[in-house]
Amino acid sequence: MKKIPYVHLNLLLLLLPLINLQFPTLSLAQDYDEPKKDDTPPPGLARCNGVYMSYSSGGREKLYPRTTNATAQAWSFKSTAMIVNTGIEEVKGWQMFVGFHHREIIVSATGAVSSDGDFPVDATNGTTFIGSPNTDLKTSILTAGDYTQISTNIEITGTVFGGKGTATPMPKTIKLTNDGWQCPAATSKGDTMQVCCKRNPKFKAKEKLKTKFMPRQHGDLNIIYDVLQAYASSYMAQVTIDNTSPLGRLDHWNLTWEWMRGEFIYSMRGAYAAEKNTLECLSSKAGQFYGDLDFSQVANCQKKPIIKDLPAERKDDNVTGKLPFCCKNGTLLPTHMDPSKSKAIFQLQVYKVPPDQNRTAFFPPRNWKIDGIVNPQYKCGPPIRVDATPFPDPSGLQATTYAIASWQVICNITKPKPKAARCCVSFSAFYNDSAIPCNTCACGCKDIDTDTCNANARPLLLPPDTLLVPFDNRTLKAKVWAKQKHMAVPKKLPCPDNCGISLNWHLNSDYGNGWSARVTLFNWGNNAVEDWFGALDLGKAGLGYENIYSFNGSRVPPKNQTIFFQGLPGMNYLIGITNGTNPARDPQIPGKMQSVISFKKKNLGSLNIIGGDGFPKRVFFNGEECELPNYFPKKSSGKRLSSTRFLPSILLAITTVLAITDRFLTGV
Repeated sequence: MKKIPYVHLNLLLLLLPLINLQFPTLSLAQDYDEPKKDDTPPPGLARCNGVYMSYSSGGREKLYPRTTNATAQAWSFKSTAMIVNTGIEEVKGWQMFVGFHHREIIVSATGAVSSDGDFPVDATNGTTFIGSPNTDLKTSILTAGDYTQISTNIEITGTVFGGKGTATPMPKTIKLTNDGWQCPAATSKGDTMQVCCKRNPKFKAKEKLKTKFMPRQHGDLNIIYDVLQAYASSYMAQVTIDNTSPLGRLDHWNLTWEWMRGEFIYSMRGAYAAEKNTLECLSSKAGQFYGDLDFSQVANCQKKPIIKDLPAERKDDNVTGKLPFCCKNGTLLPTHMDPSKSKAIFQLQVYKVPPDQNRTAFFPPRNWKIDGIVNPQYKCGPPIRVDATPFPDPSGLQATTYAIASWQVICNITKPKPKAARCCVSFSAFYNDSAIPCNTCACGCKDIDTDTCNANARPLLLPPDTLLVPFDNRTLKAKVWAKQKHMAVPKKLPCPDNCGISLNWHLNSDYGNGWSARVTLFNWGNNAVEDWFGALDLGKAGLGYENIYSFNGSRVPPKNQTIFFQGLPGMNYLIGITNGTNPARDPQIPGKMQSVISFKKKNLGSLNIIGGDGFPKRVFFNGEECELPNYFPKKSSGKRLSSTRFLPSILLAITTVLAITDRFLTGV
């Protein structure tokens, strides 16, 4: 084989760099498995002067269980959302709405949290993403174009239902929901959607105090997590729960959260943990780090503790009590009922584990949840860092001290899903002699044998007095009534409503200048309900509210269409169900209270009371929204209901008013 001369070989080595420049594809070091990166920004981003947002959909994979019903088949999907501040103004607390509409469930999202709560989130009607930890978008000018400070990428993983093939359905829209910003319709091309949002020049922002962190938000329940004292291995925190909803309420509240970094609660004041399992600390990282600590004295070692309010008798306890607004046995009432019972406060000593062993390492718990009994169902958002809470100086001087760090958790009342309420409503009227009972399984049918009843059947119409009878004793009366009214009776009768509390709304009268109704409360539970209240949203007709005669009543601002009512002093207990006169023969009797409500029609335009305006649009009991019937009583025959049928109820109302009047006149 002929050898290449030494001088020619050197010349070849000198020419190789030039060859690579002219013919880069001939490079001996080219990696054909690595795709070429395209750093060119999207055209929409380069042209945007404001806030640019995009949503790019990835592929999807079929999940188990496999089904032949295409609309019921679940798929996993991945997508990427991006938000970039391309303007000259910093965007504080950015909020990006993605209009999902294919029954999506968001399982995780890196770089953001959902305003609808902790993952997984039901995003059927869309969801709003909030930056975490990057809550603000600074400007390119002040950061020299640092993308980590002016933008956020959100890697979304979720589940979607229906559709064919591997293409992931796109959302309806994306937009920035911060005040003062307006977004045109998003444009789509292939599997990418983008929009450029700009400041609304006509928007006049309210003057707000400048804040270092996120501004404080408003919700139905406002929870503040304050760090009051800090040490290397522990800190003292205070939790404040404020009920800020005029219709919100909690009884025997249970608060739970999740520690994310191995923390545990060493001691508590103003509240207590439902469980105390020392073994959970001993077998964890905390047990290894705090080897000499007596864990038998620790208040709680759980990752997800359940915290309860102390009973009233512990209020002055030197160890666990003596905190303002503590120790009310878990009662949180609306402010206008009792301001002293609208707030709860408790404190806890939190121990940390490595690597968080310094005074400034604070990580508030996440996944907050709170509930009670016969109360609204709350959905809590993530903890958001806010400016430190100010407190009056404990020395009594006119000075202000501040928490070391503060976070806010907002919880809002959610509308119960169908067949998941905790109270229900029945309708009746003077022009129809049948009552429409509560919906079948209005409060669920989990504990009912649905093999013997139909959980999806329409409830049978009843004679109004049957509403006083427990469901187990209604069957015969319902069948007789159906026979008298020539109504069909299915072979498999509908299941009961299964509600502990029910209300009856009876349209009492309708005349030229006004109208009246009667509301009756029934307690089918064994326990009395203390300090109860109800609310009726009557739409436009509620503006004519005149008086409620056996309860305390008032309008709820700002619309004044909702009537708030509660028991008079000494009559604020709704007793539980009791035995009849002869338990062997008579059915049980529910605890009940009722009152007539009068309304005027003046200056309200045209009202069709019988056609629907005389029936509530929403009903609440103790803050819980009750399930309403799906239709109103019909005025079919035009005959008025015999006055004798409702005579006992009217006599009861009159007797109640006379008794109350006599009580106040005699001063008893």
